[in-house]
Amino acid sequence: MRLHSLQHEPFEGLGNIEVWAKNRGHSISRTLLYNNEELPDMGDFDWLIIMGGSMNIYEEDKYPWLVQEKKFIIEAIMHKKIVLGVCLGSQLIADALGGKVSRNKYKEIGWFPVSFTKEARNSQVFNTLPGRFTAFHWHGDTFRVPPGAMRIAESEGCASQAFDYRGRVIGLQFHLEYSKESINLMFQNCGSEIVDGKYIQKQDEIISQCNNVQETNLILNLLLDNIEIKFGDDFN
Repeated sequence: MRLHSLQHEPFEGLGNIEVWAKNRGHSISRTLLYNNEELPDMGDFDWLIIMGGSMNIYEEDKYPWLVQEKKFIIEAIMHKKIVLGVCLGSQLIADALGGKVSRNKYKEIGWFPVSFTKEARNSQVFNTLPGRFTAFHWHGDTFRVPPGAMRIAESEGCASQAFDYRGRVIGLQFHLEYSKESINLMFQNCGSEIVDGKYIQKQDEIISQCNNVQETNLILNLLLDNIEIKFGDDFN
């Protein structure tokens, strides 16, 4: 399959999604929105992956490319592409589908447990994943699960951690794709956000739990494999 990513920051790339794609023989292309690169034609990709970023999805005045990106996401969904959004990407998808994005009560930064809802059992891409695991978080906003989607996961600090819209459109508020290098890049570029908070861990606490990356990478691979098995034949 042909994967295309939308990248909002120089330090927020595909991470371990790229490792998975290369191991499965998939091609990868990307649009660096922060460089005002042009978006591809719909016929140029099968799977759209929308990455994270430090901006809010409503900051069109500051980031004017958000206007075209939102239209592009809607178009990709209408063309029945596989669409996966992570963190900011999940919020952009939720907004495209009619789910409001707003400030979460708590900012979450660090390693915190995520639990699947009962609805997750009805999702063919989530139902084989463990029902509870520790994921990495770095967000202040959250999404309302859009109409027609299943609320898949929650954490103590954030009620909406993942959704599934008709199987082929997935939003993840947490990060499964991060490697240790990804987390170090977040320290370097967004470290000022680590302040006192109920669900904000200190840098040394985060580093001490970075072996969790091994588990989250396994869960990421299982999720991506499930999506590929379910929908990959549509693009062959």
